[in-house]
Formats: sequence, C-alpha cells, structure tokens
Amino acid sequence: MEKREQLYTGKAKTVYATDEPDHLILHFRNDTSAFDGEKVAQLDRKGRVNNRFNAFIMERLAEAGIPTHFERLLGDEEALVKRLEMLPVECVVRNYAAGSLCRRLGVEEGLALEPPVFEFFLKNDALHDPMINESHIRTFRWATDDEVVEMKDLSLRINGILTRLFADAGLLLVDFKLEFGRFHGRLLLGDEFSPDGCRLWDAETRTRLDKDRFRQGLGGVVEAYEEVARRLGIPLD
Repeated sequence: MEKREQLYTGKAKTVYATDEPDHLILHFRNDTSAFDGEKVAQLDRKGRVNNRFNAFIMERLAEAGIPTHFERLLGDEEALVKRLEMLPVECVVRNYAAGSLCRRLGVEEGLALEPPVFEFFLKNDALHDPMINESHIRTFRWATDDEVVEMKDLSLRINGILTRLFADAGLLLVDFKLEFGRFHGRLLLGDEFSPDGCRLWDAETRTRLDKDRFRQGLGGVVEAYEEVARRLGIPLD
C-alpha cells in the first residue's frame, strides 16, 4: 500500500490517495476545533487516541452487521478505509438533551429522550451545518429516498449497539453524529466515530468526557478521551 497525494485537509483529519483507487488513508491529526473553526488548538496525543478509538468502534459495529468503510489500522495516527462518495448530510441521534437541542427547544439539559431524537443536518461549515428534513434532501438530491430510509435505519441500529457498549463501561451516550457514503452502489458508514463527534458523560456523575471539555474550556480533553478508551478496553500503546 503506497500513500500518494493529499486529497483533503479537514479540521482534524487529512485524507490521502493510495495506489489502490478504491482505498484512502486517513491521518488523524492533533488539531482540534470548535464553533466552525473559531476556536482551535493542538492537543498532544489526540490523533493517536482518536485513530485507535475509531478503529475499535468501527470494528465493533462491523461485528454487529453494520457496513463501514474502515479496513484496518496502519499506524498510530493512520487508518486504511474504502473510498466513498460522501453524502453531504449528517445524521444526529440524541438520547439525552444537550447542546443545540436545548438552545433550539428550551428543554433542560440531561433530559432523557424516549424514543431517541433523530435529525438531519446539511454538512456545510459556511452555513453552520443547518438542520434539514427529508423534503430538502429529496428536492436538492443530496440522497435518494432509499438512502434516506437506510441512513435513519442504520443510525438507530448503531445507537442501540453503542448505547449498550458505553453503558457497560459506565457511560451515557448522550448524542452523536454520523456520515454515510456510497461505495460501488452500497451505502456505508464513513468518516469517524470518536469523542470529537459525540457526547459521553459518566453515568453517575455526568462528568463530560468528550469534546465539550474543549468547547467549554474545562481542560483535560485528551485525558478524558483516554479515560473513555480505558473503560472500553481500547489499547492506546
């Protein structure tokens, strides 16, 4: 496997082409950002932790029958993945009220949501990732009707799998976002699953163990990620 040209640089990952047209290399960097890039920092060890965290979650999901783009780890900060045609849609599942849901609806933070809330957002930083619905997706052809149904189904299945996984580690999976893409006509889970893209609270104390520590200036961001990894049994060395 040969790493070739850089294709894309995001807020926390860089994507490289390989000598195989169906595969890419994801490089998890130590960069972190919030508020659409208004707050940025470099956090030592973050790239390594998120790379291994993502690999662990993707492997658990694959074992449970969820189709993903993840292939294997290549090193401390790199992973091999299938090359997807990404859909410009983010799928968000909320098990407890937090973040923008509280601001939009005026509900109390920490309120248990039964059943979980599912939402679509347009992936567009310049527009601050606005909330959208199925009608928008259909009209602007961001995904097909079948893909909309499948994204919702897979997101809720993933929620069931991961809610149990984190609960066994004494954690609440508060909410998370997912992205999907097409691979030779098949819809696969893409991007990453790490504490950068979800909220995780200690089940007893409700201590934040996710990116909110960075957003809110609480400190100990990578240490919180490492604590979650330790509870899940993810090897970081």
